[in-house]
Amino acid sequence: MSDTDKDRFLNPIFGYRGEFTPENLAFNANLQEFANRISLICALETGGKIPPMEAYKQIKDLWAELDRSRKNLLSED
Repeated sequence: MSDTDKDRFLNPIFGYRGEFTPENLAFNANLQEFANRISLICALETGGKIPPMEAYKQIKDLWAELDRSRKNLLSED
């Protein structure tokens, strides 16, 4: 298995099917990355590789990053 295949397996990116705007597409990519990283953090914590508070801190930081992305890319109607 090549590195590209491994990356696609570990970090799948799915096509965007919502209303197309560049901002929606960019936010969707950020949201998918957020979901993938949360999944990995949860797996590491469940497997005892990182302590619960470290997992919490990482998730909290990722959430803040996603929220900034939302505020920059999506308008509130």
